[in-house]
Amino acid sequence: MDLAARGGMLIRGAELAGHGIVDLRINAGRIERIAGHLQQRPDEALIEAGGGALLPGLHDHHLHLYSLAASLESIDCGPPRVRDAAQLARTLADAAAERAPGQWLRGVGYHPSVAGELTRDELDRWVPDFPLRIQHRSGRLWIFNSAGLRALGLDDARRGDDPFERLDQRRSGRLYDADEWLRKQLKHTAPGLGPISRLLARYGITGLTDATPSNTAASLAAFESACAEGALLQAIRVMGDASLDEAADGDRVTRGEHKFHLHAHELPELGSLVAAIRRSHRHRRRVAFHCVTRTELVFALAALEMAGPLRGDRIEHASIAPDELLPQMRQLGISVVTQPGFIATRGDVYRREVDPQEQPWLYRLRGLVDAGIPLAGSSDAPYGDLNPWAAMQAAVDRKSESGVLLGVDERLSPEQALALFTSSAHAPGREWRRVALGEPADLCLLSQPWAHARKALGQVRVRASLQAGRAIWNGDI
Repeated sequence: MDLAARGGMLIRGAELAGHGIVDLRINAGRIERIAGHLQQRPDEALIEAGGGALLPGLHDHHLHLYSLAASLESIDCGPPRVRDAAQLARTLADAAAERAPGQWLRGVGYHPSVAGELTRDELDRWVPDFPLRIQHRSGRLWIFNSAGLRALGLDDARRGDDPFERLDQRRSGRLYDADEWLRKQLKHTAPGLGPISRLLARYGITGLTDATPSNTAASLAAFESACAEGALLQAIRVMGDASLDEAADGDRVTRGEHKFHLHAHELPELGSLVAAIRRSHRHRRRVAFHCVTRTELVFALAALEMAGPLRGDRIEHASIAPDELLPQMRQLGISVVTQPGFIATRGDVYRREVDPQEQPWLYRLRGLVDAGIPLAGSSDAPYGDLNPWAAMQAAVDRKSESGVLLGVDERLSPEQALALFTSSAHAPGREWRRVALGEPADLCLLSQPWAHARKALGQVRVRASLQAGRAIWNGDI
């Protein structure tokens, strides 16, 4: 029987917390029966669990799916893959050698620790003949070479009103916060979601929250089409702008929070922001704030205080969350969605660049849990590692790439780390999904018992992933 088809399924010999080794029957997308032994029905698909732990399917509570899909076809230009200017130059030259003349080179993940604050001039020395654009790992900045500017129709003789940064009245090649403009110039075609969706399924991820603030009703429709066509295997919650206030939920595509992307150097007018929050709240739609600095977090909390919170409003990242702000966050009923993996992948940079007085508040975990603030985990992919098991390991270890411990008091147990990725999409950190009778069969089956998995979360292997009773990944085939 095709395990990708909906229908009855039997999972045999799985380890289920509180039950031991059991068989589990799935019918019509839900868990129908759990028992010590169940006889396989003639029309029932079978997965042999071999004593592996059966868990709720994982949910990544904050990523950017189309950007992640595009990153599969892009050049990794940042740490740990690329660490210095010479290595970046070689990487770009190797990629150019495989391209046809005139074809774009698209780099991602760049950080100034590699080769400083790039402009078109540095890129021209490395890649003079191919149009090239490289994205900063924050996602807010693109750097173009001169061939890339010409491909956009922007030679130096043309002044224009484009949004590129100017240095001495000359385009630097640096483009900030202008993705919508860029998509129009490039006549952008969205990448297919099939390959990245299958990769996520291999990690046990059965649900996603796309946190892209520019998502619109058209984005919602695109995700629905991807689900209908079988390219997108997971259920997805879609954040976006105010146009989603009146959007309706679909079967696997649901309306998410109104996302506000704050920038400490250019905060919005407070009264207008408060009005926008209230409009979304009137539609029973929560809001979410991108907050990576103390200033942004203070501003977001003030706006929510003035607007009146809706329980479950979200803070994304909470990169710096000092103790004095935690009581206000708890009082406002806020949930935090954070990225523990950044401690592992960026911790050494944080040690150099973040004010030492603020380093104890970096990507907090246990401090938020102990303060009674609902907490959930995510990858922020493609700006972070999409592997949830690596993020869980980072939540337990709190070690940078060089092995330095950052925030010993913020460490979680393996069970708490797993819980970051098993709460519900609509109530992250508040409601947890269960493997129980009558529950949706969104499941993650490991290849080993939990007692073994918890000792090395970063090395976990997923045997099968099920979304609504449908096997979207089966490592036995």
